[in-house]
Amino acid sequence: MAGKPGRRDFSELTAKLGKHVERLPDYAQKAQEKVQKYLPPEDQRSADGRDRTSEPGGETTAGSDGPRTGHRPAPRPKVDLTVVTDVRDKLAAWNSPEAKHARRVRWTRRAFTLWAVLTLLAVLWAVAGYFGVIGVYEGVEGALTGAAGTVVFGALAVSSGTKLRRLGRAEPPKPDPSSTLPPANSAARAPMEKLVDSERTLTDLLDQLATPQHGAPSGATGFDVEDARATAMDASAALRGLAARLESIERARDAAPARERAGLDSAVTALREQLEEGLEGYGTLVAAAGRAVAASSDGATPAKEALTDATDRLAGLAVALRELS
Repeated sequence: MAGKPGRRDFSELTAKLGKHVERLPDYAQKAQEKVQKYLPPEDQRSADGRDRTSEPGGETTAGSDGPRTGHRPAPRPKVDLTVVTDVRDKLAAWNSPEAKHARRVRWTRRAFTLWAVLTLLAVLWAVAGYFGVIGVYEGVEGALTGAAGTVVFGALAVSSGTKLRRLGRAEPPKPDPSSTLPPANSAARAPMEKLVDSERTLTDLLDQLATPQHGAPSGATGFDVEDARATAMDASAALRGLAARLESIERARDAAPARERAGLDSAVTALREQLEEGLEGYGTLVAAAGRAVAASSDGATPAKEALTDATDRLAGLAVALRELS
C-alpha cells in the first residue's frame, strides 16, 4: 500500500491561472465584439450630441413621412478594460511572495494566540477539577481531563510559537516588480510593463553569459556580466522613480482646476517621453546581451564590446534619469 502523498504542488496550476488572468483583457474585448454582432440597430446620438438620424445618409425618424432608408449602423462602444486590469493587478499582488509571507505570519500569530488561550483554560479546568469545584471527582482524577487538554494545547502553542519565531527571523521576500505596476489609466503603465518584460529577458541572458555553454568559454567575462547586471538594476530603479513622479503629476492634474491642467498635461507628456527614452536604452542593453549569448560559443569579441558599450551608455542614462526623478 502506498504511503500518504506529500504536500500537493500547486505551482503548475498557479502558472496556468496567471496566464489566463493576463489574457483577461483580450477575453473581454472578444466577448464585447461578439455581443455587438447580435445587438439590434438602434438610433443613437453621436459623440457631439447631434441626432444621427438627421445627418445626410442617415435614416429618417419615426415621425417622418418618408420610408426608413440609408440606415447607418451605430458605432460600437469603446470597451473599458480598467476593471479587468485592476482585478488582474489585485490578484498578482495577492499572489506576490511578500503578501504570502505576511499572510503566513498573520495566521501563525492567530493560531499561537488561540492555542495559548486554550492552554490557559485547560490549566484552569485542571485546577478546578483537582479541588472538586467542577465534576463529581476531585484530586488527580478530577484534574485528569484538564491536564490532558493542557498537554495537547500546550504542544500546539509551542509549535505555533516556534514557527512564528522562525518566520520573524526570516528575511521577507523582495517585492515582485510586476506587482507594483502603475494603475491601468496611467501613462506610465505601458512603459513599466515593458520594463518588467525586459528585466526578465535580461536576467535570463546574463545568467547564460555567466555560465559557460557546453564547456566553451563564456562570451563575456564575469566582470562584464556583473557590471551589466548592476547597471541594469540602477537603470530600473531610476525608471521606476521617474514613473512614480509621473503618477504624482497625474494625480495632481486630476485634482487641479480645468484651467491649470494644460501645464500638467505637458509635464506628463515630457516625462512619458523620458520614460520611452530610458526604455530604449535598456532595450539596447538587452539586444547587446542577446547578441553576446548568440556569439558566446566562439567568444566573439565584437559582441563582447557591444555589451560593454551598451552597459556604459545605459549607466550614463541611468545617472540622467536619477537626476530627473
